[in-house]
Amino acid sequence: MTDTAAAARAVRHAVTAPGPERDTAVQALKAAGAALCAWALAGWWWHAPLALLAPWTALVLVNSTVYRSVRSAIQQFAGVALGTLVAAAAAALTHNAMAAMAIALPLTVLMGTYPRLEDQGWYAPTAAVFVLAYGTPAPVDILHRLLETVLGAVIGLTVNALVLPPDHTRGLIRLRTRIPDEFARLLRDVADGVEKGYSDKEAEDWYGRALRLLPVVADLHEAQRRSEESRLLNPGRRLRRSPPSPPPSDDAYRWDRIADHLVAMLRSLAETAYENSRFAAPPYSAQRELATLLQAAARACEADARHLTAGGQRAPQAESALEEAEAAAGRLAAGLSAPREGAGTASLGELAIIATRLLGELASVTIGHKT
Repeated sequence: MTDTAAAARAVRHAVTAPGPERDTAVQALKAAGAALCAWALAGWWWHAPLALLAPWTALVLVNSTVYRSVRSAIQQFAGVALGTLVAAAAAALTHNAMAAMAIALPLTVLMGTYPRLEDQGWYAPTAAVFVLAYGTPAPVDILHRLLETVLGAVIGLTVNALVLPPDHTRGLIRLRTRIPDEFARLLRDVADGVEKGYSDKEAEDWYGRALRLLPVVADLHEAQRRSEESRLLNPGRRLRRSPPSPPPSDDAYRWDRIADHLVAMLRSLAETAYENSRFAAPPYSAQRELATLLQAAARACEADARHLTAGGQRAPQAESALEEAEAAAGRLAAGLSAPREGAGTASLGELAIIATRLLGELASVTIGHKT
């Protein structure tokens, strides 16, 4: 039932709103349409001897980006050409399909592992099987196999490039908006807990949530790469009146560092929360300043997410929130020089350093300040 409900939601999202579900549905329909066109030309009109190569090639070349389609087409043609030529040579030597396969398949499987062919390397042994399974190939048959592959590649590339060419910038923006939202929720929860007093279980939960943010930030790097790749060789970006502008390319690295600083801060809070910890928790006055700092940082993250949703790249509304956070960080650091007993000094110093680093990176990513 859960899978059925998830599938139903995906279908509803694909119909009602732009998003990854609609992108997937569009690419699936394009791949099916390209295969049908290739079959109509190769099988119905041309009557090619092995017409299935054309729709098969067209189907797999409707890729996630136009650039990827071009790259895959070159790799696939190289794999098919290698497999076809090796199979033809083996057939000419042996005049027996079984013996030719025994010679051709080990060679083409090895050739298919060539790193530059990437995932398309498996077309080398597959093409060899097709060639030998349909009898002893004559030179004209070899030419047909290559032309069928070229026909499918041209159709797949044309469909992917001219019919709603994929652009993953919106997916990047969605993920880039999700990240500050998730950071803001965690920062607010930590701020509330620090202000009211927290247990070691609560601190461990915060630390675990911060660790779970790391893979989400890592996804931002992949989304950035896919967005940049989708803009290469993409005629659709020139046809659109206002293609979405991607976030700055260094945002992923900055969020990496923000996540690392937040993990370090919450690890410090968790370590000092235990009853017999080697390091005492910071004094209550410092914890209040930390709560103020985290609340202001959460507002800066929320402002950043709102600004991205509205189509901007920076969030000037976050500036006042960050000024408040930096003032709290200054008071936190000033507490180190206040006369007190040594308890909590070490953890306070660590928190002050981490907070300064976190706010510097947050300022650079939300309002464009240089760190």
